[in-house]
Amino acid sequence: MNIAGPLLLVAVVVLGGAGVYLYQSQGPVAGSPEANAAQVAATVSAVGKLIVLPEGETPTVAEVTSTDALKDQPFFQKAKIGDQVLIYPNARRAYLYDPKANKVLEVAPVSFDEPAPAPAQEAAADTSAE
Repeated sequence: MNIAGPLLLVAVVVLGGAGVYLYQSQGPVAGSPEANAAQVAATVSAVGKLIVLPEGETPTVAEVTSTDALKDQPFFQKAKIGDQVLIYPNARRAYLYDPKANKVLEVAPVSFDEPAPAPAQEAAADTSAE
């Protein structure tokens, strides 16, 4: 009697179940949408304890990874690598947050370049005979 086939099937099922259990027990994977949403929520919660934030929208959160390109912008004068920027597009506000010191370093209005409205085009009159 060949027992290798059923044993292999049992081993695959057990290992697969263990893998699924370990994956689910570890929480969201870094970089996944769930992990990103959790990180944004944690950042908003921390900053919201320091300053009143706009309500009714979720900000875009970015991390400062280099200060070289930002040194000419007044908003980023105090920025360090690892600081976070919360951008609220509807409220048109940006917040520079230092998570290590737990301080809001800068708050500034944000303006977005909006495309110019398309020129109005007049509808061509239909002069064809019916």
